[in-house]
Amino acid sequence: MTQHTNAYGQPVGAPLPDWQPRSWPSYETFNGQYCRLEPLSAERHGRDLYAAYALAIDGGDWTYMFAEPFISEAEYLAYARKIEQGKDPMHFAVIDLRSQRAVGTLALMRIDTAHGVVEVGHVAFSPLLKQTSMATEAHYLLMRYAIEQLGYRRYEWKCDSCNLPSRKAALRLGFQFEGLFRQAIVYKGRSRDTCWFSIIDGEWPPLKQAFERWLAAENFNAEGTQRMKLEALR
Repeated sequence: MTQHTNAYGQPVGAPLPDWQPRSWPSYETFNGQYCRLEPLSAERHGRDLYAAYALAIDGGDWTYMFAEPFISEAEYLAYARKIEQGKDPMHFAVIDLRSQRAVGTLALMRIDTAHGVVEVGHVAFSPLLKQTSMATEAHYLLMRYAIEQLGYRRYEWKCDSCNLPSRKAALRLGFQFEGLFRQAIVYKGRSRDTCWFSIIDGEWPPLKQAFERWLAAENFNAEGTQRMKLEALR
């Protein structure tokens, strides 16, 4: 790595003479092979989402979320109305192209246009979405939008240190673990140590290639089982 110094001989970061603040993300629709991302709408997506979340055997999917499990469709619709069209976080519904139903949500959040930094969060995937090609593609579509289309330099993932599935998912998707922020948050009456992960723009080209190879139809057999793991394609 090239070492840069200033006029006093001190080490400094790489110069960015042409850097300009990035645009704020917009509510767009992103089309993939297996799923589509749409701006979250309580009216269009709320009932499908509640039905999908209700397929879970218990409320464990919400343990590490700021929201609690929803006991009724009306309660979820009220929540969806509250968060739709928000400026930060910006929530998107994941639409299964086969059924044309919403099966989960995720969001862009902690948006910092001045420094080109954004986080993916509020990832609420139902049993219909978890561990499917749609789940991976949903992350890919939002990641591609932020890094490639908007030109953000840093794409973050954060989670409760106790949330082992989230930590494993981040590493599988190509995020780099950066460390532990101890006692970072108090939520649901308990303390949270937060794990930080990131992808930076220079890492995107090989990650994109791996995503596209993994998502290709030929990577799945007739039963829909992957032939090669995403990690093996990086």
